[in-house]
Amino acid sequence: MEGIRGLWHLFVTVFFHGFASFVVLPAITDITMLALCPGRDECSLAIYLSGFQQAIIGVGTVVMTPVIGNLSDVYGRKSLLTIPLTLSIIPLVIMACSRETSFFYAFYVLRTVTALVGETSINCLALAYVADNVSERERISAFAILAGITSAAIVCGTLAARFLSTASIFQVAAFASILSTVYMRIFLKESLPGGDSSLRQPILKGGVSEVADEGDVYSPKTIQVFKKIPSPGELISLLRSSKILSQATVVSFFQSLADGGMQASLLYFLKARFHFNKNQFADLMLIFSISGATSQLLFMPMFATAIGEEKLLTIGLIMGSMSMFLNSISWAVWVPYAATLFNVFGYLVQPSIRSIASKQVGPHDQGRAQGCILGISSFANIVSPLLFSPLTALFLSEEAPFNFPGFSIMCIGLAPLIGFVQSLMIKASPKQTITNVCVESP
Repeated sequence: MEGIRGLWHLFVTVFFHGFASFVVLPAITDITMLALCPGRDECSLAIYLSGFQQAIIGVGTVVMTPVIGNLSDVYGRKSLLTIPLTLSIIPLVIMACSRETSFFYAFYVLRTVTALVGETSINCLALAYVADNVSERERISAFAILAGITSAAIVCGTLAARFLSTASIFQVAAFASILSTVYMRIFLKESLPGGDSSLRQPILKGGVSEVADEGDVYSPKTIQVFKKIPSPGELISLLRSSKILSQATVVSFFQSLADGGMQASLLYFLKARFHFNKNQFADLMLIFSISGATSQLLFMPMFATAIGEEKLLTIGLIMGSMSMFLNSISWAVWVPYAATLFNVFGYLVQPSIRSIASKQVGPHDQGRAQGCILGISSFANIVSPLLFSPLTALFLSEEAPFNFPGFSIMCIGLAPLIGFVQSLMIKASPKQTITNVCVESP
């Protein structure tokens, strides 16, 4: 294993992709409102449409993320990473050409379709790549640095969005997305479970080599037996193989439920409540991402070995819940900015879950395990907009049953609180090695 220093090219790839993804976020709300409800600060159609897109993407990623993670265990992380990175370029190029209503709808459709494959797959493959190349002792720090690189990309992306015009934002995003893909293809080394130096089965090769050692566990015969697309029953078997892994998955579900709810609701809540625009969204995201980068790059490596990821997980969940409750009762424009400070600890949740999960499986199941957890998280992204988008639209409208515009945000805050209760039951234990749960007997 090369260690953390050997992940440099992966970090650069993730940074450029993250920059391309997040530089457009501050402008998306305004563009959507302008296309659907020109001249208005409250638009139920925009909330429902965004929620619908999030739910459709969630349906696709529930299926695709475990499949891609599983295939990467056979074909290699780099080969599978090429697919979502390439697809993510297309919708950005569409909006870089024009922001007219017809182009917006084309962007909306293509963004939905391409995100079915790329929304969580890139994160899944990056996590598996880290697990392949870093020892278990350094893994929590490596996961934290990877998450910190993403947060740094958010910082740079939102800072750029603050000063770029809306016309330039998508052009810069398209360029960064292309650069991420080209850089990855040129510089990133292929990675396989257990540090194998060669592919078990090349993804671009149609046939199977006839030459194989009889005792080779990765012989063509084994390849044919191996089921590359896991069934739901096999994924359930994987989760049931480790109590800690199943507990971490439950926590991930509720945290993702909250994250999806905030994604679908918070920006529209702030738009209606305090008339936020692109620049204010960028300022808020900038504070949010700086606090996240600080926690992941500084606090997590510092405290992970001292108190363990289980305690970091519980701290992050309770602080994240407090942040959402504070947002729900915002009485002045400065309150949402203050609430982001709680996310210094809220950002600890996902890296802690990934580290806990990675220690419960063997080296040849990292892609499958991370894909399985991200698939469950994607299922939460289906449920979340179906629950919270109608609730947000109702309480921001004149037909609200009572005057509490942030009621949906408060309900979202209950999800990490449930995850917090579950996290208290996770106890540190020696690694359980789970191998070949998706291999059938010949």
